[in-house]
Amino acid sequence: MNDYLVRALAREAGVRVIVSANTGLALEAADRHGTFPIAGIALSHALTGAALMGALLKVRQRIAMKFEGSGPLQKILVESDSNGRIRGYVSQPLIDLPYRDREQIAAALGDTGLLTVVKDTGLPELSESTVPLGNGNIAAELTYFLNQSEQIPSLIEISHTVDGEGTVQTVGGLLIQALPPYESDIVQQLRNSTQELPPVGDLLSSGKTPEEIAALLFGEMPYKILEKRPLHFECGCSRSRSEQALISLGAEELRQIIATEGETIVDCHFCHEQYLFSREDLEALLETM
Repeated sequence: MNDYLVRALAREAGVRVIVSANTGLALEAADRHGTFPIAGIALSHALTGAALMGALLKVRQRIAMKFEGSGPLQKILVESDSNGRIRGYVSQPLIDLPYRDREQIAAALGDTGLLTVVKDTGLPELSESTVPLGNGNIAAELTYFLNQSEQIPSLIEISHTVDGEGTVQTVGGLLIQALPPYESDIVQQLRNSTQELPPVGDLLSSGKTPEEIAALLFGEMPYKILEKRPLHFECGCSRSRSEQALISLGAEELRQIIATEGETIVDCHFCHEQYLFSREDLEALLETM
């Protein structure tokens, strides 16, 4: 199954539902960062959250979410835009803990810390909000953010399945959100529906599509699928941006790199793409300064 999400709307009931299936981009991120199982699963949950939150954006908007916790993973940073382009990394990808159960993922992030959400809506100033972490469960943290900071009755659920070695086999999520005038009863009604269903990851593993999962959630409630949006791991890094990063170090720093190392590698945190700059490349950059 290709990675994608669906946005569905039950206008009369006043609720929207977003369901994502994004195993592929989660596996690509884990491969790029060489994550051990616990870090890979936690990153997959954060990337799923980015996909769901990104589906709430308007055209040409972006969102970044930074989870900083007291657990061994320390920090997870993910970004998404309105076109389904997602990237992210975990600061401690090599945490070597055997996978036991889903609750272990929350403990790896930690129950003390901060969730910082930054939105680029196209205005001169970025919009930034920060809320404390509650239990380290990424879906629960995002649910709390939407309800407390955005003041919109919402529910996010994210789940996965793994193989015997703890490698992600399926991962996906759902977002339920009330529409104006923001009656929370409908969210609770659909929350009850989710409790009667297997987790999204299990449903995906059984062959269910996001459309079918949305249908299970709505039941007999009239609704309409508004969009099917492809999702993919994509980083905006490039050699030219790496050049600008080196130039920003200043001429003296570049001269020192040339004198002591002769060359340097710029490694993108988000995707681990590496850009090699030889002595000749660095000297050419110096000439432009």
